[in-house]
Amino acid sequence: MLGKLAYRNMKRSAKDYLIYILTMTVVSALMYAFNSLIFQNEFTGMMEEDAVMPIMIGLATFFIVLIMAWLIHYMIRFMMEKRGSEFGIYMLLGMKKRTIASLYVRENLLLGSVALIIGCGLGILLSQILMSIMASMIYMEYVPHVTFNHWTILMTVLCYGGCYFLALFRCKRRFRKMNIHDLMESSRKNEEIKEGHEGIKKLLFPLSVLFILLFWTVFTHLTSTGEIVLFIIGLVLTIYLFYMGLSAWITCYVRKKGKGIYRGQNLFLLRQFASKVRTMQFTMGTLTALFTLALMGASLALVFSDYEDKILPVKFPFDVLVNSTDPEDNFEDEREILEKYTDTEEMYTYHIYTDEGNQVNTWMLTNLEQWGDMYRKNNGSSDMKKIQDMLKNGGTYCTYDTYMGITDYNHLREMLGYEPVSLRENEYAVQIKDRLKDDAKNIGKDLKITDKDGEALLSFGGLYTDAFSQDGHNGGDYLVIVPDRVLERMTPYYAEMAADIKGKAPADLQKRLENLTEEEREFDGDAAPALEGNSCIGSDNMVVYAAVNLVRDNCIPEVKVLLASVMLPMFYIGLVFVCVAVTVLSVQQLSDSAKYKFRYDVLEKMGLKQKEICKIIRIQLAAYYLCPALLAIVISGKLILTFSNFFVRATGVTTSFPGIYFGKSIVLFMGIYIVYYIVTYVVFKRNVFLKKFGQK
Repeated sequence: MLGKLAYRNMKRSAKDYLIYILTMTVVSALMYAFNSLIFQNEFTGMMEEDAVMPIMIGLATFFIVLIMAWLIHYMIRFMMEKRGSEFGIYMLLGMKKRTIASLYVRENLLLGSVALIIGCGLGILLSQILMSIMASMIYMEYVPHVTFNHWTILMTVLCYGGCYFLALFRCKRRFRKMNIHDLMESSRKNEEIKEGHEGIKKLLFPLSVLFILLFWTVFTHLTSTGEIVLFIIGLVLTIYLFYMGLSAWITCYVRKKGKGIYRGQNLFLLRQFASKVRTMQFTMGTLTALFTLALMGASLALVFSDYEDKILPVKFPFDVLVNSTDPEDNFEDEREILEKYTDTEEMYTYHIYTDEGNQVNTWMLTNLEQWGDMYRKNNGSSDMKKIQDMLKNGGTYCTYDTYMGITDYNHLREMLGYEPVSLRENEYAVQIKDRLKDDAKNIGKDLKITDKDGEALLSFGGLYTDAFSQDGHNGGDYLVIVPDRVLERMTPYYAEMAADIKGKAPADLQKRLENLTEEEREFDGDAAPALEGNSCIGSDNMVVYAAVNLVRDNCIPEVKVLLASVMLPMFYIGLVFVCVAVTVLSVQQLSDSAKYKFRYDVLEKMGLKQKEICKIIRIQLAAYYLCPALLAIVISGKLILTFSNFFVRATGVTTSFPGIYFGKSIVLFMGIYIVYYIVTYVVFKRNVFLKKFGQK
C-alpha cells in the first residue's frame, strides 16, 4: 500500500519538479565523470607521479557534496511545505507521523535513485570526453571506450547518497515536530508581505550600493591581510543586506505612489518582485554567493587555459636542455642517453659566464615593476644590503650577473630558427623574457657594463625578447650578450647542453636524465669547484617550472596536467554551483505559477490579452533571474579583473583586454542561465494558461 502510494507520489513530484530532477541528473553525471579521472587505469602512472589532480578533484567534490546537500535539503523542505495540506489529511485519516515521514523519505529516495542511475549513464559518456581531453594534454593516444570502474561508481554513490542522507535525516526530525495545524498552514506560508520598519530597512539598499562602489575603488589598494579579510566579511554581509534593503525600497516606493508604478503593469510587477525578494532574501543572498563563486571559478580556469595555449609552447623552446653547476662538465653521460634513446640531430655544449659582479642584477631588482620599491631606500637609491641578501639566499637570480658570448648566442638562435644578431666590439645586448620588455625598455640608458675598476667597457646595442628558456638555464630572466673577446676577462659560471632531436622524445626521457643527475650528485666527488650561487629560477611567480633537465615533449604535458588539476575542478565547481542556483530560482517561480494563479486570472478579467500576460511573465522571470546574477557579476568582476591584470603582467600572456576571461565566463554561464530561463518560462506559461484559461 505505502509502496504504491510512494511510487505514485514520486511520479507526480517528478512532473512538478522536473527541473530539479534534471539538475540532480546533470550533477551526478558530472560527479561520476570527474571521479573517473582519479581511478582510470590509463592515467595511473601520471597520477602516481603527480597527486595534485586527485587532491584537487577530491577537494572540489567536498564542496560539491556540501552544496548538493543544501540543495536537496532546500528542495525537500520546499516540497514538504507545498504538500503540507496533503500530509495534514494523512494525519486526519489516522496515519502516524513516523509513517508519513517514511513515505516522504521513500518518495525522495526513489526520485534521487532515478536521477543517479540516469546520471551515471550520462557520466560514463562524459568521462570519455574528459579522458580524451586529458590524453591530448599529455600527447597520449586514447581510444574512447565504455568502462565501468567499481571505485568510481562507489565514490559517486557514496557522495550522492551522503547528500541525501544529510537532507533526509533533518527532514525526519522536522516531521516529528509538525502537527496537523502546522501542516495545513505550511502551504500558505509567506503568502503575504510582512512589512515593518520599511523606512529604516530601505536605507540598507543605498548603503549596500555604496559599499560595493567602495569595494571597486579601494580593493586594489588594500595591503594588509586584515584589511582584505574585513572587506570580504563586509562584502558577504552586503550581499545579504542588499536584498532586505531592495525589498523595503520597492515597498516604500509603492507606498508613496511613485510615478513609475502607473506605467503599464509596473505596480503588479513591483509588488510581485518585492514579495518574492522579501520571502527569499536569505536564499537570494546565498544564490548570489553561488553565482559569484561560479563566475570566479570559470574565469580563473580560462586564465590558466590561456596560459597553457600561449605560454607553454614558448616556455620550452629547446627540444632538450641540460644544466650543470660544474663549468667543466662535458655531459658525456647525458650524450650517451640521448644517443641511445633518441634520434639526435645536434648536441651543443656551451657556458654561461660571469664577471663576479652584480650590476645587472641590481638594475633588475630596482627597476622591474613586480619588485616595486622593495630593494630601494627611501631616497630612491638601491638598497645594496637587501639586494645582497636576496642574491645570496633567494635563488631568483644568480649571485653574480650572467653573460653569454655572441657566437654561442647566435648558434642557439640558429637551433631555434631565429635570425642571427650582430654586435660591435664595444656593444652588448640583453636577451630578456618577453613579459619584461616594457620594464626593460630603458635598460640601455641606465646600464653601462663596466670593469671591476668602474670604467665603462660596453654600451647598449639591442634588446631581444625571443623565447630562450630563461628560467635558470640561459640565465634567470635575462642574459647579457657580449662579444667573444670580452669573455676572456670573465669566468665560466656553469655549463649547459642544448640538443635538437628528430620526432618526439620518449615519454620517460626526462626521468632518465633526472635519475642520472641524482646518481652524479651522490657518487661523483671529483667535480671541479664551482662559483657559489650559480643556480636560479627567474622571477616568474604564477606558474613556475624550474628543473636541471628540460625535455620539451615531457615538460609541456607535465605542466598541462598540473594546470588541468586546477582548471577542471574550477569548471566542475562552477557548473554545479550555477546549476544549483538556477534550479532554486526556477522551482520557486514554477511553484508560483500555481500558487498565485488567481493573480493572472484577475489580469485577464481586467482586459489583458494572452500576449500581454506572456510579456508580464517574461519580465517577471527576467527581473527575478537577473537580480542575483547581475549583483554577482558586479562583485566578482572586480576580483577577476584585478587577478587577470596581475596574471597578464606576471606571466606575459598576450591579450588585448584582460577582462576577456571574465567576459567568456559570463557568456558560458549565461548560456546555461538562458536554457533554464526558457524552460521555466515555457512551463510557467503552460501552467498559467492551462489552469486559468483552459487552453490545451
